[in-house]
Amino acid sequence: MVISRRQMVAGLGGLATSLASRPAAPGPAPEPPPAGVPAVPADVAPDRLARDEAFWRTVARQYRVSPDFVNLENGYYGIMPEPVRQAYHRNVDYLNEQNSHLLRTTYKARADEVRQRLATVAGVLGEEIALTRGGTEALQNLIAGYNRLRPGDAVMYADLDYHSTQYAMNWLRDRRGVSVERMIVPEPATRQAVLDAYAGALRERPRVKLLLLSHMNNRTGLVLPVREIVAMARDRGVDVIVDAAHSWGQLDFTIADLGADFVGSSLHKWMGAPLGAGFLYIRKDRLADIDPAFADETYPGGDIRSRVHSGTMDVAPILTVDTALDFHDALGAAAKQSRLRFLRDRWVHQVRDIPNLEILTPEDPAMYGTITAFRIAGRVSEADNVAITDRLFERYRIFTVRRGGPAKGDCVRVTPALFTSRDDVDLLATAVRDLARRLRR
Repeated sequence: MVISRRQMVAGLGGLATSLASRPAAPGPAPEPPPAGVPAVPADVAPDRLARDEAFWRTVARQYRVSPDFVNLENGYYGIMPEPVRQAYHRNVDYLNEQNSHLLRTTYKARADEVRQRLATVAGVLGEEIALTRGGTEALQNLIAGYNRLRPGDAVMYADLDYHSTQYAMNWLRDRRGVSVERMIVPEPATRQAVLDAYAGALRERPRVKLLLLSHMNNRTGLVLPVREIVAMARDRGVDVIVDAAHSWGQLDFTIADLGADFVGSSLHKWMGAPLGAGFLYIRKDRLADIDPAFADETYPGGDIRSRVHSGTMDVAPILTVDTALDFHDALGAAAKQSRLRFLRDRWVHQVRDIPNLEILTPEDPAMYGTITAFRIAGRVSEADNVAITDRLFERYRIFTVRRGGPAKGDCVRVTPALFTSRDDVDLLATAVRDLARRLRR
């Protein structure tokens, strides 16, 4: 399907109106977004739209991407679309011009508007959201502040959880006098195998009182059935901290859908905000179970903002979050999710017949988004997988990254983005087939 000029103009007008109704910062007038922001047709299902290359080429033109290589390593952070980049530059300039006057007058009110906007998108209350500098800070504050642990209790995480959050859980050994348990997510994974693994781990470790759970992990992209795991943990008196840094903005869900009391996420990954923006969520009636950060007295103990103390920080990313959410809303979570899954399926389905290739996410659409990792049989070391990423870049100009952590060995992570084309992932499929043939034992 080809999007008509009338549809594109209508979409541009809608987004421009949304952007213009809210200044990027309290002062400078926003620039209009670049031409070409497409309208999402109301009568086209997301799965069908996902295959419309003309539509997604228009979306891709909203990103300034290097032509020197094919970037399939977009899991580190997400490139800002042009309306967001422009708003960010205006906010940096305005912050520099206004200096402490901005910070001491209107910034807190603007930050509260951002909190409320995030809460609306997330399906929770504004008073349950606190802004952070990223997902790592959010999750570290939740882990470090969780105060219901007693000496002799245990905490648990999995091999696929994010390394910085694993370190924070390890730190609780000295901080709270607990033991630290590590479990293995089954590979290959299925929904039932994952549920059985978590049920078994909780049953066999009755002293566990806190569980770290990645909604979508950063190593293989596996999406866990969080709501079910949270429920089984709650039945055993175990609290769960959910890492939603990669799922938020990539998958179509609300925080309420997860059923968790504590969640941390980034905004500079799949929401396309500038680097330096994230948030944490604490369900209102659980706030007392997370200590204020460093005995903060800036806000009263009953205010979730006391659970974050970042000092004097660059507030331009926070002031730009609204524009990032405008862009997200213009496309819609369902359309983004469908396109990103389509790109993943496009390359995976071309290579899954290769006998010495392992795809580390299952074919169950509920258990993946766009992030997927592969491993060539027998190539499980860091050096092996760095060599594979080097080969992909040197021979095909495809940028990927090696990931460690999975119990069965290292792998290569592939992460398309909204600006990725069908041709890009077709090239990857060709390259992977070539590599697997050359490395076959």
